[in-house]
Amino acid sequence: MATHRVTTTLNMSLPASQNPVMPASQQKITIPNNFGEKLVGILHETGSAEIVILCHGFRSTKERDILVNVAVALEKQGITAFRFDFAGNGESEGSFQFGNYWREAEDLRAVIQHFNGASRVTSTILGHSKGGNVVLLYASKYHDIHTVVNVSGRYNLENGIEEHFGKDFIERTKKEGYLDVENKKGEVLFRVTEESLMDRLNTKMHDACVQIDKNCRVLTVHGSADEIIPVEDALEFAKIIPNHKLHIIEEANHVYTKHQAELISVVLPFIKGA
Repeated sequence: MATHRVTTTLNMSLPASQNPVMPASQQKITIPNNFGEKLVGILHETGSAEIVILCHGFRSTKERDILVNVAVALEKQGITAFRFDFAGNGESEGSFQFGNYWREAEDLRAVIQHFNGASRVTSTILGHSKGGNVVLLYASKYHDIHTVVNVSGRYNLENGIEEHFGKDFIERTKKEGYLDVENKKGEVLFRVTEESLMDRLNTKMHDACVQIDKNCRVLTVHGSADEIIPVEDALEFAKIIPNHKLHIIEEANHVYTKHQAELISVVLPFIKGA
């Protein structure tokens, strides 16, 4: 039986280098999810009653520079932040899956409930890329968070797959049961199973977003030069989310390489309620 492989260069997944020395204000915390897996995160503790939870994107980690920089900026404002790895990513337990959108929303649920139990109030959830999808899905299902920040999330999850896997990706996946995604060296980066592929294709952001409570404030930030997810996706979110603010950062790419400061200048006032 032939094995189907796809070569790709998903540079968006490369996390920022980790700082080996953790500042005194940062604490590593382990939180169990509802599937018996331990989720590992970094708490930027300021002592504030409110906490902001930060979610990474596809094949990324809590060390993505966007999350680290936002967490540090919040910390400087006296706001506690928590950035964590979804199950199967980074330091967290579990196996990596291509889809898992709603399952990652449940990971986020476990984190929020953990801090609720510790008498903390989650004031904002922020996600980058796939994490942006996750925070929106969470807000559509659970109506206990009133500020959501979607940084470069994808509106139509059917898009972006063909570019990586080819036009016949569904047929090939169904025939073999999976596709192996390799780098240029022929090393397998991850496996796309038929189940995980269908999980993504069956996750409908439009249907979810119209369920977001009108009292929930949602900010979508997107780069005009995003090479992974087109800026047009941000415009679609703006059309359907009831209480929505849109900000396009000119010339910014998907990971805001040269626009970290501007990104923070946009999300920080929104999180603080300005």
